[in-house]
Amino acid sequence: MGQPTGLAAVSAALLAMNRTLQVHDVLQTIVRSARELLDARYAALGIPDGNGGFAQFFVDGVTDRQWKAIGPLPRQHGILAAMLTSATPVRLPDVRLDPRFEGWPSAHPEMTDFLGMPIADGEEVLGAIFLANKRCPRDAPRPRDGCGFTGEDEQLLHLLAEHAAIALTNARLYERSRELTISDERARLAHELHDAVAQKLFSLRLTAQAAATLLDRDLERARSELRQVTALAAEAAEELRAAVVELRPAALDEDGLAATLRAQAQVLDRAHPAKVVFDCGDTRALPAPQESALLRVAQEALHNALRHAEPGTVTVALHRRGTATVLRVSDDGTGFDPDAIRTAGRHLGLVSMRDRAAAVGGTLTVRSTPGQGTVIEMEVPGA
Repeated sequence: MGQPTGLAAVSAALLAMNRTLQVHDVLQTIVRSARELLDARYAALGIPDGNGGFAQFFVDGVTDRQWKAIGPLPRQHGILAAMLTSATPVRLPDVRLDPRFEGWPSAHPEMTDFLGMPIADGEEVLGAIFLANKRCPRDAPRPRDGCGFTGEDEQLLHLLAEHAAIALTNARLYERSRELTISDERARLAHELHDAVAQKLFSLRLTAQAAATLLDRDLERARSELRQVTALAAEAAEELRAAVVELRPAALDEDGLAATLRAQAQVLDRAHPAKVVFDCGDTRALPAPQESALLRVAQEALHNALRHAEPGTVTVALHRRGTATVLRVSDDGTGFDPDAIRTAGRHLGLVSMRDRAAAVGGTLTVRSTPGQGTVIEMEVPGA
């Protein structure tokens, strides 16, 4: 099957750019899509650092060995500088004949025809796409200096650059929101760490002082107080271990949701008296926002169960329900009356969990009865 052409090719390129929300992957997809869409031999994408160089530079059509041999990232000079400052396209039959051309390293591939397009968000230039050496159609005679980019090619690359700006902006906003989410989670954990561990350490100190006072007056009571010191120290250590586990960044990007949930369940199982198990059925990869929301809801539900419910077992399950994906966190602990919780103005994180579910088009269901445990279930739709 040959290369897709026309509208199908543009559609394929735009879909590829919006399939990920990781900035690095978006940039690499943009440069690859541009080269394939316009059938160029070489493509590059540069992101300026604001200090005369490039913060990032992505290439396609050049091998890793060639790229390493070329040397340091290019400086913003000549044609590249003009594109990044004036935000205007550049189309040349032979880049080497342009007065702004300043040469390239010896290992750099030889380039002739050139097409450059800024990636802009309003007045801000986010980067630029560079294409070189347009391939000739198979049934066309091959001129000595190549085929050259056409006005239609320039229009196509302009369309791609407009969507690339949107995809890149969205990816940067997503990564920023993840950073803020992690910051919020760390602040919440720090607050809980202060409340839970500090109280236990304070009790530990008072109990130890009481034991020291009783040593000369009532040895048996002193032994009892020291046993309490041991118990309180164990509880404080458990709180610290749980906080450390939650403070570790989730490995969603590298490992996926199922593996991340399994790893957290294993660590929490070691850190708490309750048995924490993970059950995973037939699942599939989900969009990054859905996986992030499912992970955060699972963490909140696990936190509630292990901190408040005194369970013997907590089960985290992930499985399919038709095209949807379902997360279920269930425990056999003390349970609670959801209506009474709402009336008392307490939420146990239920409001934030429902908000997280709704933000990705999902639903959250809570079932609990005093003395009969709790089930929290989040469902997100599938394609």
